[in-house]
Amino acid sequence: QVQLVETGGGSVQAGGSLKLSCAASGMVARRYSMGWYRQAPGKRRDLVALVTSSGSTNYEDSVKGRFTIFRDNGKNTVYLQMNNLKPEDTGVYYCKAVQTIRNTDFDYWGQGTQVTVSA
Repeated sequence: QVQLVETGGGSVQAGGSLKLSCAASGMVARRYSMGWYRQAPGKRRDLVALVTSSGSTNYEDSVKGRFTIFRDNGKNTVYLQMNNLKPEDTGVYYCKAVQTIRNTDFDYWGQGTQVTVSA
């Protein structure tokens, strides 16, 4: 059974840092594109950062230069290092794994971890 478990959320002041972890089990994470999504209260869930199975990364414009996504394939884990946090970064952060096989997407979500940034 595939499971993604996010940890590392918390409350920080603006300018602070947090490192989120997404530990995968029941799957080989390096075969998947892994993404971090953020959902603020009353808003939709949006992609923040993505790392593909080949190691390419992509970031939402507002986090470029502040967030870094990286993976440790040996630990089957993906991380999101968040620096210089801003109040608008507040939300629940979800990890998602996607693998495309024969034009069919197989995707999995974690349960989310709360990040709160105060001014």
